[in-house]
Amino acid sequence: MTAINSPRLDSDRPPPARFAFDRFTWKEIAHLLTNLPTAIAGFVYVLFMIALGGGLAVTVVGLPLLAVGLLGARQLGRAERARARGLLGVRVEEPSPLFVKRDGSFFTRLWMSLKDPVGWRTMLYGFIRLPWGVLTFSLVLPSLFVLWPVLPFIARGLTNVDRAMVRGLLSPSDELERRIAELESDRGVVVDTAAADLRRIERDLHDGAQARLVALAMGLGLAKEKLLEDPDAAAVMVGEAHGEVKLALQELRDLARGIHPAVLTDRGLDAALSSIATRCTAPVKVHVDLAERPAEAIEGIAYFTVSELLQNVSKHAQARSASVEVWRSADRLLIRVADNGRGGARLDGGTGMAGLADRLGAVDGLFVLDSPVGGPTTVTAELPWRDRG
Repeated sequence: MTAINSPRLDSDRPPPARFAFDRFTWKEIAHLLTNLPTAIAGFVYVLFMIALGGGLAVTVVGLPLLAVGLLGARQLGRAERARARGLLGVRVEEPSPLFVKRDGSFFTRLWMSLKDPVGWRTMLYGFIRLPWGVLTFSLVLPSLFVLWPVLPFIARGLTNVDRAMVRGLLSPSDELERRIAELESDRGVVVDTAAADLRRIERDLHDGAQARLVALAMGLGLAKEKLLEDPDAAAVMVGEAHGEVKLALQELRDLARGIHPAVLTDRGLDAALSSIATRCTAPVKVHVDLAERPAEAIEGIAYFTVSELLQNVSKHAQARSASVEVWRSADRLLIRVADNGRGGARLDGGTGMAGLADRLGAVDGLFVLDSPVGGPTTVTAELPWRDRG
């Protein structure tokens, strides 16, 4: 998983206030003097949108207008963050974009817009800024002529309150906002993976079982024509068709196993992993230590992860032996697949490792690859347990 920086950096702290009027002090004074006009604009906007949207809430246009007002509040927040960044040196990340399901109904999209926490926090910021803007303007403007020597200290105290407001109301809500951004990214990975799997299934059906069944139908048609005039040839053709049926059934079973193996559904990970281990070119020792079964989705991801890793062992590792270990630690399912092959595997090496890492990351999992040149290779995967429903 990729680490995400904190929304507030230690380097955004200004130097200590001094009696001298340096550029930091002048910027702080400029921020305090512009508080009033920006606060008036923000307050008027918030008051207007709430009054208009709330007043018309009993009609069909009231709530949509309020949702539009929240979207506009996001733009006000963006402008205020830019002002604080330029004049106060406050560095905060931009909140994640509002996520609304495009395939949802109108009322679903409206409700998600009305629940936007970023928009509501910006509305609150715009509402409380008016009295603060009046206060700061009325204190700083006279101080320019009366309290000139101590103005840097007054400006620093007042702008520290501004910094706290920006960080508290206009910055992302830490873990929640970052998690939303991660889930939006992971959703794209899941969609792409599902689309790729559907294309693979379609290709396997078209090139495999479907083509074989078409040939089988043609063969049986010819056998039917020869049944009366040449029974022996017809019998040979029926025998060939019987063989084709067996091959088609085997291909369909293999395809079904690739979608979700019956042994996994019926007997769990221990039996399913032992089954795929027998198809590896190197001897594989399987050890599964689970007192109960995880959620079906997690169990399926674990199965296909081990399956793909063992395929890599067969195709690329040139290993003499391999091992698979699965166990539970607290609320996590852990998987370790190791081999004594040539090593040198990389996430960008074209062996599907990057795809596995993306799939696990999409369900809040982890994927760690340790494969020095010359071996051995060890892959450790971690998935959320999620009790079986």
